[in-house]
Amino acid sequence: MSTGGWLFGLLFFSLSLTPSLIPRHFTVQGILCGCAFAAGYAIGVFLEWLWNFLELRWPNRRVARWAGRLCAAACLLLAISFLWFSTGWQNSIRAGMGIAPVAARQPWFVAGIAIVPAAILIGIGTVIVHGVRTVSGWLSRRLPRRVALLGAMVLVGLATATIGDGVIARGLLFAADRFYGSIDRLAGIYDSAPQDPLRSGSEASFIPWDSIGLDARTYVQSGPTAEDIETLTHAPAQAPLRVYVGLRSADTAEARAALALAEMDRIGAFDRSVLVLVMPVGTGWVEPAAIDTLEILHHGDIASVAVQYSYLTSWLSLVSEPDVGVETARALFSAVYQRWTGMPKQTRPRLYLHGLSLGAYSSAASTSLYDVLSDPFDGALWVGPPFASAAWRTATANRNPGSPVWHPEIGDGSALRFANRGEGFLTGGRWGPMRIGFLQYPSDPIVFFDYAMLYREPAWLLGPRAPSVSPLLNWYPVITFLQVALDMALAQTAPIGFGHNYAPQDYFDAWLAITQPPGWTTAGLSRLRETLSRSGDRDAIGGGWFRPAISSPGAP
Repeated sequence: MSTGGWLFGLLFFSLSLTPSLIPRHFTVQGILCGCAFAAGYAIGVFLEWLWNFLELRWPNRRVARWAGRLCAAACLLLAISFLWFSTGWQNSIRAGMGIAPVAARQPWFVAGIAIVPAAILIGIGTVIVHGVRTVSGWLSRRLPRRVALLGAMVLVGLATATIGDGVIARGLLFAADRFYGSIDRLAGIYDSAPQDPLRSGSEASFIPWDSIGLDARTYVQSGPTAEDIETLTHAPAQAPLRVYVGLRSADTAEARAALALAEMDRIGAFDRSVLVLVMPVGTGWVEPAAIDTLEILHHGDIASVAVQYSYLTSWLSLVSEPDVGVETARALFSAVYQRWTGMPKQTRPRLYLHGLSLGAYSSAASTSLYDVLSDPFDGALWVGPPFASAAWRTATANRNPGSPVWHPEIGDGSALRFANRGEGFLTGGRWGPMRIGFLQYPSDPIVFFDYAMLYREPAWLLGPRAPSVSPLLNWYPVITFLQVALDMALAQTAPIGFGHNYAPQDYFDAWLAITQPPGWTTAGLSRLRETLSRSGDRDAIGGGWFRPAISSPGAP
């Protein structure tokens, strides 16, 4: 066992107990602590090896021995102290989210759970080190000792990367794709096709019912009816139109886009006042609150179309294949935009883009501003844009001086606005003809994760801090990277209005600002907003946001 490894491992173990963006259960905290210990152990082993490789020596071995003991005692005391304080640190995150604190989080359970991932990861690292030593021994028979060592490190590193990325990672991704694909195919197999001929999958539809899965069926079968909207708005309403093309509905992205266009023509989507191109999240899920609120605001005079591009959950797609939906988004936009620009401007619908999470990434990449300058679409609402989104990164990097990265200000705000709450889009002065909005919560790790956190403090921790981010959150190399990476997987466990769980009232206010629905009074909007956001409960409206009583693996 390495002394340096133990010292750095305990240090990293301790720091991983500090708060991040999302509250963690003690089981999850134990797994994180184990991974952090293993990372620290690896760094300590490397530094110890480097010290010996450079043939450095301590001036006094006795002093060095006592210094090592004191450091070990200090790291052990630090770990125990941080375990004791960890409950308060986790409660500081919960306080920022307005949720009740928890009692003691069983710190000794955290330490016990941490042993398992630490042992597994250190074991794998030990096998790799022994592999380097073995190969180095073979090579040293014909090469100088240090050349042999360097060659062994390169060869074992390449073999490890090939096995880890080319075999294990791809195998796990393939298994995950098969698993989620089976759910998508089988979970709704006993549902009967819609009877309404205007719905995708009906007998009159060009889209076979068995080619769209569970998430698509939720989108197709749910949503407010004309009667629901009339009850809420106290005004005449139409039945909203929804089109969904599944991943199995056609073989290529272009074919799926053409199928969507044909279905839109069949049901008269271009005859409505508002047309929305929706890119779903990785599994094909379309957030009900996003579309329901828009349909209600426009009294049902709206058509929306969504095309599936993956089976994987968004965060898994984001780290493995972030561009998987871009081809589909571009094909859909190109097909619809070509038809839309060929219509008379006086009679064609207003055209908007929308996406949540990985759907926002794909939707934002569906077109270039230079391609639509001569005849721009009317606007877009991109919610929870992932950190890898080029459009989001470019806009954030070009924010006005002095505005924080978690709430950027872009120029005079007439074309592009960022908001942490939907109501933020309602302020900021005059809007221009094209209205683009990024809705992002400061506590959303899918938005604010960055690979550079491994070695550099993120910009969202510099300067003024967002109210929902714990004031006790500090950046530590490697540790904060691991914490926020784990937060991405937990992002949807946060309460509504935080993390990656966007609230209905924020969709309501965002769509209100971006689309400016006609025929509303201030009192009517206030009453409707209160109904839709009542206690943050989606069951405030009959039917639980107008959707069937089924659950989905892709649902936030």
